[in-house]
Amino acid sequence: MADTYLSGVERSFASDEIIVSKTDAKGRIIYANEVFLRMAGYSEAEILNQPHSIIRHPEMPRCVFKLLWDTISTGKEIFAYVKNRAKNGDHYWVLAHVTPTFDKSGNIVSYHSNRRAPRREAVEKAEGLYRQLLAIEQGNPDRKAGMEAAFQAVIATLQTAGVPYDEFVFSL
Repeated sequence: MADTYLSGVERSFASDEIIVSKTDAKGRIIYANEVFLRMAGYSEAEILNQPHSIIRHPEMPRCVFKLLWDTISTGKEIFAYVKNRAKNGDHYWVLAHVTPTFDKSGNIVSYHSNRRAPRREAVEKAEGLYRQLLAIEQGNPDRKAGMEAAFQAVIATLQTAGVPYDEFVFSL
């Protein structure tokens, strides 16, 4: 992703709008609402069946997505601040709420994500934390080891704060 174009332009959406997407169990997009399409700059035909990571911004630490997937794959919901990248290189911040969808047997069949416009103060705090985590990730020549070191830094931060991740997110 090092060659991914970044415009430096931040997009925003109204506080009464909700970005909605749904993925299959592997993270491929199976539904995206109009707000998602507008913010990400993709048509429905371009986005359907693509991995949700198509909108991943390179300044987002991989360890945050590890925490997200580790959480939702166990059947729990998660809230997280996420910086996304639009097709043209613009970016936009969201407060994501991701929940698993279960079949009648209790198996996870898909994931649903609602994203709201975040508070500016929370974005500034998240940016600071994410810069630190990204530095840890990029400071290790082994990508997997770097991501694991950053993940352990997140866990240590939560243990020090004495709160689960969701409470930590809402404290930002």
